[in-house]
Amino acid sequence: MILEQIATGGCQSYLVGCSETSSAALIDPEIRQIDHYLALAARDGLRIRYLIDTHTHADHFSATRQLARQLAVPVVMHRESPAPFVDMRIGDGEMVLLGRLRLQVIYTPGHTRDSMCLLVEDSLFTGDTLLIGGTGRTDLPSGDPEALHDSLFRRVLTLDPELKIYPAHDYKGRQSSTIGQEIATNPRLQARDRDAFVDMMHNLNLSMPTHVTEALRTNMSGGKSVAQLLAEAAAKVPFMSLAELKRRVEAADGELIVLDVRERDAYETGHIPAARLLPRGQIELRVNQELPDPTRRILVCCELGHVSTLAAATLHEMGFACVVALDGGMKAWREAGYPLNSGREP
Repeated sequence: MILEQIATGGCQSYLVGCSETSSAALIDPEIRQIDHYLALAARDGLRIRYLIDTHTHADHFSATRQLARQLAVPVVMHRESPAPFVDMRIGDGEMVLLGRLRLQVIYTPGHTRDSMCLLVEDSLFTGDTLLIGGTGRTDLPSGDPEALHDSLFRRVLTLDPELKIYPAHDYKGRQSSTIGQEIATNPRLQARDRDAFVDMMHNLNLSMPTHVTEALRTNMSGGKSVAQLLAEAAAKVPFMSLAELKRRVEAADGELIVLDVRERDAYETGHIPAARLLPRGQIELRVNQELPDPTRRILVCCELGHVSTLAAATLHEMGFACVVALDGGMKAWREAGYPLNSGREP
């Protein structure tokens, strides 16, 4: 078995491959690591055949949907997954065939209703069911501490103590553990009594993951995160630096239209000299009267550079071939001490 472990902050994902057939599966892939996964697969001579999420993630954005479109391979999740884009729904005791490897499902609800572990040879990919020195939390949507107790003490912890475990998260730089090590040292597994375990899980008082609402929305629906939208927009348009724009403003470059897409009050408080105001929410409705010549060179700016990137991509899609976005925003422009006008432009 070929195994590559990829860390993204505390998130862990895995490229598992069959050395005889060069076929591979990605387990719990994270959206920011797509190029890394593809590079690793190419380096190891592997072809990715399956994209597997061990559960619906609430703390990061899964790459399964995007990679499925890119590679034309199936997304695999447990039957309880709410995601409509899952191609292969799999149940307890069933397997995914990966060349000579067999990825066997152990259904382990508790962290979420659709949580599962994957047993492959001497390795167990535990998702968020069993972590190194911890367990998955149960206070997020579909979490159930009683179900997690059963999954741990009646399923996972009854397996071979020598099995290596590879969790979906670890925040201390640890790569793996074993069932036996966790039974002996994991503090959350010392409360073996069901009621004591449930009481412990109810009183962890953990903070909510960053972007939990957005992560659940995108991972359950296959929609796009804000970061994905920005990345896709940035790939469609070129950018201009603050210094280059300052040079053109000072040279009174009449060939360049500076389009400020903030709201009026922000614009009138301070804007780039000669900039026109066209709030982002009005572009589609007013673009024909405000920008009648689609061949003009247009630079789009906003407060931080994010909205202007989206707006520039929108204009590009509408037929403005010479639109660029400002690399930065008005906040950076002000901090650099560059010239500002206030009020309305004549």
